[in-house]
Amino acid sequence: MLYLKLFYTFFKIGLFGFGGGYGMLSLIQFEVVERNGWLTVEEFTNVVAISQATPGPVGINCATYVGYSATHSVIGSFLATFAVVLPSFILMLIVAKMIVKFKENRYFSAIFSTLRYVVVGLIAAAALMLMTEETFGKNCADIVSWAIFAVSFISVKSLKINPITVIVFAGIFGVLYY
Repeated sequence: MLYLKLFYTFFKIGLFGFGGGYGMLSLIQFEVVERNGWLTVEEFTNVVAISQATPGPVGINCATYVGYSATHSVIGSFLATFAVVLPSFILMLIVAKMIVKFKENRYFSAIFSTLRYVVVGLIAAAALMLMTEETFGKNCADIVSWAIFAVSFISVKSLKINPITVIVFAGIFGVLYY
């Protein structure tokens, strides 16, 4: 029964998680932490950090880790990963056929234009959900965490430093500081 629930949960996340892994994070957190209780908020924050540090898409890495944590088996990992990818695969096949058929239709173009705003909203929701006590200290007052956040944001956005370089330096700082 747990495997079926895991498959259903991640299939639903894959189906409604527009915008890729970061867009899925708020859905994953709601389903995994709040609705099913498979992970705590702190464990979920760690999952996101590990998923960002390991190769591959964040949403898929999260699904793999949660699948294993929920079932304590590789089968759970595989099932959650397969379930989160399956809707995208099916939808891409359908969309590819539709784009060829309706590419000149103004309503079809309007739908795709609107989805861009939905994706930005989902990514912003994911960022806000990660601003927790576990990440930024009690009452979000840990000045060092905020400083790391600010320096990382400015480094990538304004200074155009490669995100991998920022992650490596933040990791080194974390080892030295904490």
